[in-house]
Amino acid sequence: MRLDDQKFFSREVRHILEAVTDRMIPEDEWPSATDGGVLSYLKRRADQDAATWTDVIEPGIRALDAEAIAVHGQPFAELSLHEKDRLLHDVERNSVRDWPVSSKRFFDTLLSLVIEGYYGSPEAGGNNGGRSWDMIGFRPGPASESDATAPETDLPQRTFDQLRDQYDVIIIGAGAGGSVAAAVLAESGLRVLIVERGSWLRYSQVGSDHLRNHRFSKYGHNTGPGLEGNPRTILSAGGDERITAPFEGDYHNNAMTLGGGTRIYGAQAWRFHPDDFRMASRYGIPEGSSLSDWPISYEELEPYYVRAEWEIGVSGDGNAHSGRGKRQRDYPMPALTRTLEAERLARAAEKLGWEVGPVPLLINSIDRDGRPACGRCGQCVGFACPTNSKNGGHNTMLVRAIATGNCDLICDTTVERIDTEGGRHATGVRLVQQLEGSIQRKQVRAGHVVVAAGAIESARLLLNSASDSEPHGIGNRNGQVGRNLQGHVYSGAYGLFDDPVQDGLGPGVSIATFRFDHSNEGGIIGGGLLANEFTRLPLIHWYRALAPDAARWGSAGKETMRESYLRTSQIQGPIQEIPSAESRVRLSKAVKDRFGMPAAQLSGSVHPESLRASAMMAEQAEKWLWAAGAREVWRTQPGGGLSAGQHQAGTLRMGNDPSTSVTDPLGRVHGYDNLWVSDGSVHVTNGGVNPVLTILALAFRTAENLVKQG
Repeated sequence: MRLDDQKFFSREVRHILEAVTDRMIPEDEWPSATDGGVLSYLKRRADQDAATWTDVIEPGIRALDAEAIAVHGQPFAELSLHEKDRLLHDVERNSVRDWPVSSKRFFDTLLSLVIEGYYGSPEAGGNNGGRSWDMIGFRPGPASESDATAPETDLPQRTFDQLRDQYDVIIIGAGAGGSVAAAVLAESGLRVLIVERGSWLRYSQVGSDHLRNHRFSKYGHNTGPGLEGNPRTILSAGGDERITAPFEGDYHNNAMTLGGGTRIYGAQAWRFHPDDFRMASRYGIPEGSSLSDWPISYEELEPYYVRAEWEIGVSGDGNAHSGRGKRQRDYPMPALTRTLEAERLARAAEKLGWEVGPVPLLINSIDRDGRPACGRCGQCVGFACPTNSKNGGHNTMLVRAIATGNCDLICDTTVERIDTEGGRHATGVRLVQQLEGSIQRKQVRAGHVVVAAGAIESARLLLNSASDSEPHGIGNRNGQVGRNLQGHVYSGAYGLFDDPVQDGLGPGVSIATFRFDHSNEGGIIGGGLLANEFTRLPLIHWYRALAPDAARWGSAGKETMRESYLRTSQIQGPIQEIPSAESRVRLSKAVKDRFGMPAAQLSGSVHPESLRASAMMAEQAEKWLWAAGAREVWRTQPGGGLSAGQHQAGTLRMGNDPSTSVTDPLGRVHGYDNLWVSDGSVHVTNGGVNPVLTILALAFRTAENLVKQG
């Protein structure tokens, strides 16, 4: 059916829309907006979001045409190019009057949709033939000539009817920590059940929609949870509570699928610095913070870092970044080769006298364990790996666990509470799932329970498992469950160069410095990592990486994208965030999920010391880019709201004192003999680096100690 005949596209509106969109992205040697498939994309968006079309776009289109007639005596489509552009500039500046909608709101909304249709995924309805990607130099697929995806190991699942009545261990969550625990425990001979509330998504099911992924989730995401029935809420400082959806930033979502965040992560595999474990001793405790030392040291965790690097698979250079603690062993795989951008930044670092080195990655740099080396694709982060070269829970430890014959796996199933006796012993779990519209429940007994659902959901589960012995939730006698929620504050800078600095080789991140980690630079507490960033999707480039004064539409805007995409470098990194007891997870009293379980209620803000450190790191990122020869540099800075994100940690922190912590140094809930936690929620602080390797290392340690207990 032709667009003219569709519900939202009358012939009159379509005619004006063509003229407007073709001024937003004009034709030159590359297609215009309409030739690039933008109208097809707009039609699809109108079908999916009728309110935006009927309340904003269509009234704006008609008002624009009326404005053209009032000012120039002709419809918009018949104006000269200069008159069209001048009128659109007036609309953008909101300098026209008596419109049915804000003219700026109309302009900004339509421009965003046009950009999405032109530079987004062809599968989304626009970007005919991927021509805009050719124009700017974006290469989505692997660098190799083969388009075949590596086969994935199937992970058989159980149904309710196939579950045993009792297991030696039940593990809640099949992400980084849960997958390691499953393998170690099953290989020791214990009978294990691992429960994952998400689905087992194959590569094709994760997809590659540039508007629905965990790096850019404007209209949803690709790895769960579902948009309906999975709310969280935000509690403001003033006490107001509002609902947030899974794809919104303040939901602080992590992937909800088999493998958890490891299914689609960037896979940076850093160890924490030795001083990350003794932050309070080194720096003191800032006012308004809950900064504390870990009950264990780097030296105690180092053997488990080695296990994580070798058993799961890390590529890197063990001689690089030598000041970050002693190593017993090098990495099992060499580092990926440097990118063009990294070579440029390495020369700049040498001029500055900065030590730099490659970024260790949980990605194969050589063939390993029957899976190939990284294909260096251009859309690594936020998506499943097309060559199955990214090492996550789903293709390493869970495969090992299932292969023993001792591990059962059930997906699409939520644990709504943990059963306990006397506040001292876990007896099992209550499962709930929705099958063909019907909600089913089942109780399963366990010798041990391991909670590995991520910092937000693990805290929520313990809070929801209240009993007569613990009326405020498991492990919460001292009110510590859910406190100290933290993630990572990011800051950095962009630099625009005269010549290309990007070669399109994923994952992109390739070079890093720790010069400002525990350096006492500017008197900041902790510091962190600076590295070049992952490859950017074209839409992310337009939304986030254009210079503040760059043209964003018209002939100049098209030229901006063409000239800046391969010439822009970004340096950023996480800092050592200062935790606060008031950043926390609670249960909402008003909002429940689809099973009637209270939603997680999030509250808190970033500590001022974290913002001060991030500002210093941005200044250093800027210095690095200037030294590399950038012609223009601009900084980024974080907001002051709650930080958790995909690096969420801290809500069930470990410690020796039950009055200030939830778990003991082994990851066992204080007062319990058989209830364990194996995820980032036990982190006392979250390091100035990506935390996944520490989650994996702690999971090996916790599972090993569970086995010793028997």
